[in-house]
Amino acid sequence: MNRDPTVRKYVIFDIETTGIYPLRGDRIIEIGAVAVRDGAVDCEFHSLINVPRRISRPAQRVHGITNGDLQNAPMPEQVFSEFQNFTRGCTLVAHNAVFDMSFLRHEFQRHRLILNHKSICTLKLSRRMFPDLPDHKLQTVHRHLYKTEQNQQRHRALDDARMTAEIWREMEGK
Repeated sequence: MNRDPTVRKYVIFDIETTGIYPLRGDRIIEIGAVAVRDGAVDCEFHSLINVPRRISRPAQRVHGITNGDLQNAPMPEQVFSEFQNFTRGCTLVAHNAVFDMSFLRHEFQRHRLILNHKSICTLKLSRRMFPDLPDHKLQTVHRHLYKTEQNQQRHRALDDARMTAEIWREMEGK
């Protein structure tokens, strides 16, 4: 990544998990990210993650990832080390950053990696910028900004990261 301090660098990311409670042992099983540099998409990062934790039925219904899908995926220590390198020097952006960052912090601590990034939440921003929306789900905010339906696969990390990146780029320009 460019080391010029005048260049604004963001990594917009999304995760999919085995459940919703990192402190009860739920884990990240997919991570997708889009690097944006000075408002333009620079590159992407994506990986499934082979964790020793079964995916809960409710989580599987949301994202559609099965335990079998993870069998040949890389191990967490490899993925999070690569993600740490991918995000070096960047501000992290996520839709519902409190949730995503709590899982990311947990995984980084588990693998003795440092996570000292600033973070921005597009969910909080959308509530402030678009108070009249019926809800502030990712798809609702995107539809409001672009007046079109996304053809991407919902609740998969890279597709949701791409959608969040589009939202972020629009919000950042306002």
